[in-house]
Amino acid sequence: MFKYLTAGQIITAVVVGAIASFFFYSVSNALTLPDVWYSYSTGDCVKVLNYAKGDTYSCENLPSRFYHVWVE
Repeated sequence: MFKYLTAGQIITAVVVGAIASFFFYSVSNALTLPDVWYSYSTGDCVKVLNYAKGDTYSCENLPSRFYHVWVE
């Protein structure tokens, strides 16, 4: 009537859950990284697009991780 899980099934479930959690955390983190626009001709920062709520990055205050975007 009630089926018990084996140790192998429990370990598999824990590993799959950990991998899925890491994947969703990574995607969530990547989606909130700001875009930093650099001028193609001068190489200087032009604009910073903040996507995460509360981020206040600017060209004078660049984040440690961001997407580098070349613009005209």
